[in-house]
Amino acid sequence: MDFSQQHAIITGGSSGIGKATAKLLASQGANISLIARNLAKLEAAKTEIIHAFPQSKVFIFTADVADRAQAEQAIAAAIAQQGAPDILITSAGIAYPGYFQDLPLEIFERTMAVNYFGTLYCIKVALPSMEQRRQGSIVLISSGAGLIGIYGYTPYSPSKFALRGLAESLRGELKVSGVHVAIAYPPDTDTPQLAEENKTKPPETQKITASAETWSAENVAIAIVKGIEKKQFAIAPGVEMGILYKLHSLINPVLNWQFDKIVTQVRAGKK
Repeated sequence: MDFSQQHAIITGGSSGIGKATAKLLASQGANISLIARNLAKLEAAKTEIIHAFPQSKVFIFTADVADRAQAEQAIAAAIAQQGAPDILITSAGIAYPGYFQDLPLEIFERTMAVNYFGTLYCIKVALPSMEQRRQGSIVLISSGAGLIGIYGYTPYSPSKFALRGLAESLRGELKVSGVHVAIAYPPDTDTPQLAEENKTKPPETQKITASAETWSAENVAIAIVKGIEKKQFAIAPGVEMGILYKLHSLINPVLNWQFDKIVTQVRAGKK
């Protein structure tokens, strides 16, 4: 696929997977609209992309996508500036691991607001212009924790499961309109978000996730762009995520047994 002069809108585009995907698309000639909350980080990302790929037009828009009005305004402003999006990638997301009973309800509400409704709001605004042109790709960023529930991730996993339901429901509905829908299930990825998660992960969660391979944001971005090119629905980078996506229902009892064993071992070590 030729991304030259295509317009890609990326939420959460100031860091991590969002920024890495923006850079990769810019390297292939796309024009980029980055949306995130922190203006300083957005400006730094814009400078980095333009310095590396001066042919790309990069515009930045500050918004908290959990706020419907801010999300709608940012997407509308991006469309007004660079035209209808050829690609929308909803990468904005948060995670705050912890024990269920210790986490305030506000954490659950905020996580769902950002991860699920922040995605929904942006798709709602961007979609009409894509349908009008009968083309475009929408990529929702879920997680391996959107395929199986992970110990310590009671706020996060449900929000990523919700994205899976949204993507699966939208896929067939939008296919007849010429709009491609994809959902990505990245493994643990070396990003500022993962660093923040590690600060509050329970010991049991640390032990469970330690066995999984950690990817670079750049390699996840490569998988996402390839998925767009091939018009894949499920983008599951690597062997582990590929198996988890295809067989999660079958292997879930085995994974639960392994997780329970790890939890028992960790708790025995605490005594």
